[in-house]
Amino acid sequence: MAKEGFFICVEGLDGCGKTTQAKILVNRLKRKGYDAVYTAEPSSGRIGKFIKEYCLHGGKRLSSVVEALLFAADRFEHVEKEVIPDLEKGKIVVSDRYVYSSLAYQGAAGLDLGWIKMVNEHALKPDLAIFIDAQPEIVMQRLKPKKSVMENLETQLKVREVYLKFVESGELVKVDGNKSKQEVAEEIFSLVIRSLAKTNI
Repeated sequence: MAKEGFFICVEGLDGCGKTTQAKILVNRLKRKGYDAVYTAEPSSGRIGKFIKEYCLHGGKRLSSVVEALLFAADRFEHVEKEVIPDLEKGKIVVSDRYVYSSLAYQGAAGLDLGWIKMVNEHALKPDLAIFIDAQPEIVMQRLKPKKSVMENLETQLKVREVYLKFVESGELVKVDGNKSKQEVAEEIFSLVIRSLAKTNI
């Protein structure tokens, strides 16, 4: 694929503010004259809708293997039908969750990270992957009433540990999510603008 655009993913614990921040980022980029679009995983496609109804809100978690395979299948469809076409049009695509969510959530459930990477081999490498880091105890206070089967303190603590491994390896760029919404938005926007300055977009 001759990719012309710029692919950003925003990651983090449930309740860290990533959806809000991803949408703020898209709006700010648009005001700066960039052609930016917001997207999310699970996607709005058939598999994504199935995941939302039967995996995240089914009352009890499916096996981590089944979860990982379903998310990988949804990601393949998402990338093929949404992300790549927009990138080929030169757009900046901001995805609210991406492959690192699978690595963090199913990895935290005990699945081998190498295996998760293998079933996500199709996953397009983002140009910039951001991790909004917030304390699990704080995000849990924002999640009442509980929305999904993964929104409990034990899971969120383990998920954060996996995310931080990818920060250490340089695959994710950490942003302090404990700051105010405005401060987080400013840090993310500055990070993105610096990254875009290194491209021809």
